[in-house]
Amino acid sequence: MDFITGVKQRGEVTIDQILSGSYTGSTVKMRGAIHAIRDMGEIAFVVLRKAEGLVQCVYEEGKVNIPRKDLKEESSVEISGTVVMEARAPQGFEIRLTNIVLLSEPFEPLPIAISKWKLKTSLETKLNLRPIVLRNVRERAKFRIQEGIARGFRDFLHQNGFTEIHTPKIGARSAEGGSNIFKLDYFHKKAVLAQSPQFYKQTMVGIYDRVFEVGPVFRAEKHNTVRHLNEYTSLDLEMGYIDSFEEIMEMETGFLQYTMELLKKEYKKELEILRVALPKVERIPAVRFEEAKRLVAEKYNRTIRNPYDLEPEEEKLIGRYFQEEYQSDFVFVTHYPSRKRPFYAMDDPADPAVTLSFDLLYRGLEVTTGGQRIHRYDELQNKIAHRGMSTEGMEHYLMIFRCGMPPHGGLGIGLERLTMCLVEEENVRETTLFPRDLKRLEP
Repeated sequence: MDFITGVKQRGEVTIDQILSGSYTGSTVKMRGAIHAIRDMGEIAFVVLRKAEGLVQCVYEEGKVNIPRKDLKEESSVEISGTVVMEARAPQGFEIRLTNIVLLSEPFEPLPIAISKWKLKTSLETKLNLRPIVLRNVRERAKFRIQEGIARGFRDFLHQNGFTEIHTPKIGARSAEGGSNIFKLDYFHKKAVLAQSPQFYKQTMVGIYDRVFEVGPVFRAEKHNTVRHLNEYTSLDLEMGYIDSFEEIMEMETGFLQYTMELLKKEYKKELEILRVALPKVERIPAVRFEEAKRLVAEKYNRTIRNPYDLEPEEEKLIGRYFQEEYQSDFVFVTHYPSRKRPFYAMDDPADPAVTLSFDLLYRGLEVTTGGQRIHRYDELQNKIAHRGMSTEGMEHYLMIFRCGMPPHGGLGIGLERLTMCLVEEENVRETTLFPRDLKRLEP
């Protein structure tokens, strides 16, 4: 009888292990895909693509067990060879090949040259060929950075007493209201895809005090813009026993500070590949909604057309204003009008026309919405009644308030939008692995 006792080392080395310096002159083994082959006459450079990056290997005819003509780009291989330090190589070393085992070969030529540094093709083509395009070095770097953002969110919140939760994405009712919901048939019952985990994360505050989730949300918005998706990843947190909604903004600022340091330390290669300059987040200005509109109207000679919401052009100008005046890429816009916020948003006791809520703008684009929630049952009922809403389907949500809830608040961050701003792309689809929008359900 055989027993599985855990992970066994296969005798392969990693890039980091070689960079430690202890493998110079040694024979090593690696597995990966052939990213590119560059013939130089008597020798050829075979570039191996691994999860950690590219490794330059040197093929010399007669010194390797298989002929050069048998090697194809995108073949999966196991290589053996001697490590030699070489400053001009991608990692500062190269492997002089002695043995290659072909694990698999491509059936046909690639539809696009993914080994090029930058893919000069349309976004539509890049999305149609997504499974292959993602093998490109720059494309991979974007999503490594995106991993770093999500990792920073998790790590920082764990360190601050948060519990990770996982909530349903199929429900009987929308948490946000409105018509922008995807409806589906659920065993002959009406169901919807979750617009947010709002009701559930509030529920869990009554259990764990501080909770967070990283998961998909769905919006049936008929937008076809560079900033909207119909499915995106939301970084959500909710925290109880708060004294003010400013604590939510402080927590997000702490997350951004932690994450920028993490990216700087552990994602340096990806930042260099994309030439990303990380934003300064030591302090983030906060401005009231009405004041923000007035400031940009005065400075940029713009008429205020909508007193209850920010237009995309206004958001850009607010971002520009705080970059010019305070050298800040981020700005919190607070105290949004009550009529433009969900029913559970707490109104400001000093001015019930506005809420204790905020958006975080990054270079003029909204990447976060958050604020304090109503936690008293009678106040929540009064607001629901004032808006003429029905409580049908909300029985379980209202149950938590009837049974007592602490003061609490939270936020939701659009992961793809935040990544888009960080790597300075112009379309959120560029920083979405497999985008879902009005036209796209594949790949």
